[in-house]
Amino acid sequence: MNLSPIPLAVRSTCPYCGVGCGVTATPLPDGAIAIAGDASHPANRGRLCVKGAALGETIGLEGRLLHPAVREDGVLRQASWDEALERVAGGLRAIIDEHGPDAVALYVSGQLLTEDYYVANKLMKGYIGSANIDTNSRLCMSSAVAGHKRAFGADLVPGCYEDFDLADMVVLVGSNTAWCHPILFQRIARLKEARPEVRIVVIDPRRTATCELADLHLPVKPGTDVWLFNGLLSYLARTGVQDAAFIEAHTNGLQQALDAAQVDCADPLAVARHCRIDPDDLMAFYGGFAATTKVITAFSQGVNQSSAGTDKVNSIINCHLLTGRIGQPGMGPFSITGQPNAMGGREVGGLANMLAAHMDLDNPQHRDTVQTFWSSPRIAAKGGLKAVDLFKAIEAGTVKAVWVIATNPMVSMPDANQVQRALEKCELVVVSDIIASTDTNAFADVLLPALGWGEKDGTVTNSERLISRQRAFLPAPGEARADWRILADVARRLGFDGFDFASAHEVFDEHARLTVFRNEGAQRRVFNLSGLCGLQAPEYDKLESVQWPVRRGAEGALEGSARLFADRRFAHADGKARFIATAPRAPANPVDPEYPLVLNTGRVRDQWHTMSRTGRAPRLADHTAEAFIDMHPQDALLYGVREGELARVSSQWGAMVARVQHGGGIARGSVFVPIHWNGQTASDARVGTVVNPVVDPVSGEPEFKHTPVQVERFGVAWHAFVLSRSELALDQVAHWTRVQGRGFARYEMAGRGQLRDRAAWARALLGVTDDADWLDYEDASDGVYRAVHVVGERIEQCIFLSPRTDLPARAWLASLFASESLTQLDRAGLLAGQALGMRADTGPTVCSCFGVGRNTICDAIVTHDLKTVPEVTACLKAGGNCGSCVPEIKVLLIQTRAREAA
Repeated sequence: MNLSPIPLAVRSTCPYCGVGCGVTATPLPDGAIAIAGDASHPANRGRLCVKGAALGETIGLEGRLLHPAVREDGVLRQASWDEALERVAGGLRAIIDEHGPDAVALYVSGQLLTEDYYVANKLMKGYIGSANIDTNSRLCMSSAVAGHKRAFGADLVPGCYEDFDLADMVVLVGSNTAWCHPILFQRIARLKEARPEVRIVVIDPRRTATCELADLHLPVKPGTDVWLFNGLLSYLARTGVQDAAFIEAHTNGLQQALDAAQVDCADPLAVARHCRIDPDDLMAFYGGFAATTKVITAFSQGVNQSSAGTDKVNSIINCHLLTGRIGQPGMGPFSITGQPNAMGGREVGGLANMLAAHMDLDNPQHRDTVQTFWSSPRIAAKGGLKAVDLFKAIEAGTVKAVWVIATNPMVSMPDANQVQRALEKCELVVVSDIIASTDTNAFADVLLPALGWGEKDGTVTNSERLISRQRAFLPAPGEARADWRILADVARRLGFDGFDFASAHEVFDEHARLTVFRNEGAQRRVFNLSGLCGLQAPEYDKLESVQWPVRRGAEGALEGSARLFADRRFAHADGKARFIATAPRAPANPVDPEYPLVLNTGRVRDQWHTMSRTGRAPRLADHTAEAFIDMHPQDALLYGVREGELARVSSQWGAMVARVQHGGGIARGSVFVPIHWNGQTASDARVGTVVNPVVDPVSGEPEFKHTPVQVERFGVAWHAFVLSRSELALDQVAHWTRVQGRGFARYEMAGRGQLRDRAAWARALLGVTDDADWLDYEDASDGVYRAVHVVGERIEQCIFLSPRTDLPARAWLASLFASESLTQLDRAGLLAGQALGMRADTGPTVCSCFGVGRNTICDAIVTHDLKTVPEVTACLKAGGNCGSCVPEIKVLLIQTRAREAA
């Protein structure tokens, strides 16, 4: 009889996008962790996208940074925590004493928990006395922050996810929601299924997976959002669709906003021409918006990541203010946050121009409030350096020390070559991370091992202001420590009081109390956690998700706030919202004959940021294995590149190499490249080296969506791929990408030099000895070579090489690595370059949740005469979990049935 205790599931929060899904983690007897959606969490009600569902595959210790390290004579060596912390504190103190507090900086991350963020900002702004602390949220959400502050008086998101359920029209602007926020997209899809009359409008230069749900897609010219929404504002005012009573009583600045809109955007035909969209489609959008009271306008990086990002945000908000569609159920502007705790970071002053608890650095009363509460020796008196300017200052030598925490700026920043020059020059580079080898860590003088997801404990806040707990369910590995603790340790070594925190709970309580301190009268702030003040440790441990502002009800129960502005009172001193005049302006860098194409960047479906976490999960690599350059076929023909072949994208700032594809969703004159690949996963695929460093003048957010580039052929003599259980050294290969498989690594590669002896080259690359079990096939006239290395009866490595890109399918080969022995048919198939017998090639993965390939879906459509996505799901399960693959299944249904009918 088994009397072993049943393992208990720990409730936590997903560490990826800003939807903020609840998860449960259950330890299994074999040491694995079972991950599931938390059915009680309000953000997702048990649903998870494939990234969240694959979290259990990312928590192993391979590649983890487990011990502090310091650099001596150019080489990192393991060190004790005492030595490493002394190196950090001593280095910071020496630089501050000689050059002042503004000579040091922190660069942090939306991956941090609120408690970590709080201690970092307290240290920099209240004790070191500099506001030189910025965050990678600057790269994705700072335009939304600035737009909120200009319109509402504070960084306030008015609505909640329930508003999507109640809306009669959902407008998605600059957001591939289906891929970037899948659970929120599925909420919209269920709304559409339940109420087909609900209108879905997608505004995006690309035709993305999100457009498969849309009633209307407006493929606007990149950078023209302000023209579009100024035109809408003008149309609404001209047709009398405005809430005059609301405008009079609760807003300021309408006439100035209308005057700015009238200059270029009063004529819908002129707007349509400028935005390069069909005039009838434009009028359908304008008319639908005018006729529908319950409208949600949700926007994300396509709006924010622009040199006019803040104006884009305000042009959207203006339309909601004009119609009074804000603060009520089913309506309002809605910023879809990029990172799991971008909002939590903003709550504690994570950006260089903010103070904790939604207070402002440029407000003397606010500075006094924070300094008094902290009893700190000083307070930053002016805004600090924003991300792009920070790394410019490091290169210039005015900032001499930088502490990078939980982010990888060598990959994620624009003009990444400049970031490299800055880090090479910096006197002291400290990095806190969970991964040992990253592009940024290569420049660290001190490496500090931090806790990762599943090990750390604290809170995060999602896009709808919902505070949730991240809870630890794994022990701290090696010598890793919580980020808040590392920061507090350094603070104490710098001689500062006020950092004697014993737990994340104590940090959170101080944070909550600061939101209440002097929060009344003329200084009243909307952000208020009074209901969470004084929580005891057990209460903090059991804290349920709650939306701020949070107060206590009559019976002492927590009362959150689903929506803001229901009382029509805003956070400006006069209680009114402000219309903002948004004069349209083009992107900062126009195309020219040398750089004639517009580069747009963004995410792919199954990867996250710079892949330090998702790159470890084999199932997440199956859908999009390599970086790519998506471009229109006619542009490819014009610039001499072919689909499936390698090309170089270059700008005046840098270059990268990836494979050309024709996704079918991009207009002529533009290219799209994903952001994820780094120096550990590819030889030359960091798109950040190409992106221009121009920023929005208000928010400081870079223009990731519009960089003039050229595309040219990257000539190679041969293409190959390797599947190997052991790691390979690829220094001599012109181009390569590493893809994590199940029990092996896959390498896609290409080279420029002719291979005179392919067998000898392959053996040397794979490290195969002469006496190894080595089976190979060569067609010297065609340049084709195939080989397999077998150890015992199990496949150890295989290599396929050709002068062309038409190499064998990878999926069936990958399946061989799960077998303990190769059959004779398997061996024959390896040498023939195709699956034989029962091992069918399933094709590239479409549904990552259930591992269903394209060929499997297409075969089932034909064999079983499937006509709808639910029929495909019933047959194969594909599309039955997170739904991210549903748009792709729809396309396969159309293509396959059309092919069969032809």
